[in-house]
Amino acid sequence: MDASTVKIGFLGFGNMASAIADGWLMAGTVPAERLYACAKRYDALRERTGARGMHACATAEELVDAVDVVIVAIKPYLIETVLPPLAERLAGKVVVSVAAGWTSERYEAVIPGAHHISTMPNTPVAVCEGLVALEQANTLAPEEHALITALFEPLGTVVEVETRLMSVAGTIGGCTPAFIAMMIEALADAAVKYGIPRATAYTMVSQAVAGTARLQLATGAHPGAMKDAVCSPGGTTIRGVAELERAGMRSAFIRAIDAIEG
Repeated sequence: MDASTVKIGFLGFGNMASAIADGWLMAGTVPAERLYACAKRYDALRERTGARGMHACATAEELVDAVDVVIVAIKPYLIETVLPPLAERLAGKVVVSVAAGWTSERYEAVIPGAHHISTMPNTPVAVCEGLVALEQANTLAPEEHALITALFEPLGTVVEVETRLMSVAGTIGGCTPAFIAMMIEALADAAVKYGIPRATAYTMVSQAVAGTARLQLATGAHPGAMKDAVCSPGGTTIRGVAELERAGMRSAFIRAIDAIEG
């Protein structure tokens, strides 16, 4: 298998699968004619794949036979029912999971001997600004692992984590976009309150968030130091920071993660 010729199929084509496909199409990594998908509602699937120029498959068997890499993007509770009948067809394929809670050990129990790796991407992969966590434990050959890494790297940042950390890695990567979206909405509401048109408010806040994140990634600066750099003594920003601290912003974020992981 080679990144320039590999055919990829999505077993399930919901929000995450379509985000990955959109990222590959945006990056030019995998053209539409090498992307396949199957899903329970075939009419809706044809509409979604047709809009992207992808292939729609009527059955899971048809999908697996057509591709080199199978991305398991169905609901986690369906995996034990859907995959075992496909086990023989999956021989010689690479199986990539994006299903929450499904680690390498669990896949070995369902499709023993298959070449598989579990991953946790997030929805910003759709615009090549995503985060993709790869489980260190996997059954891929070295060249297969290199291929999967090469496919995901154009979609954002790829990190490898231990199996015991896959859950929290998925939570941080997968849930944070919702938290950030809430923050963007709240700050935009404040801007609207003081007269800025809503569309302009969203643009301003989203760019401030994106710019701050890019600055941290580019410099490796400690977030606390970045905050301090904006807080002049007796200035406006430190007053806002103090109010956020009073409101328990930091502990609220940590409690949100605790609520998911606990």
